[in-house]
Amino acid sequence: MYIYPNDLKAKPTLWLWALRDVAVTAVCLVLSVLALVELGLLPPLICTVLYAFLSIRMEDASILDFLRYAVYFLFLKQQYYQWKE
Repeated sequence: MYIYPNDLKAKPTLWLWALRDVAVTAVCLVLSVLALVELGLLPPLICTVLYAFLSIRMEDASILDFLRYAVYFLFLKQQYYQWKE
């Protein structure tokens, strides 16, 4: 018996994260732990935990997506307004 999701085009997820976010978090976590043990640097571990928290998906949206859209809208995309009467 096979159980399919409602939308076959949905992104694959694992618990509360997209699989891409799980992979990025895992690689960053390994590198952060190595940096902590070998160099005594704590900021990479803090950034990894912050990324993992911001990339939690609820109803196909995350805080990280919202922040990306906000930065793109406010700083990176030129706003064009045209006034007509």
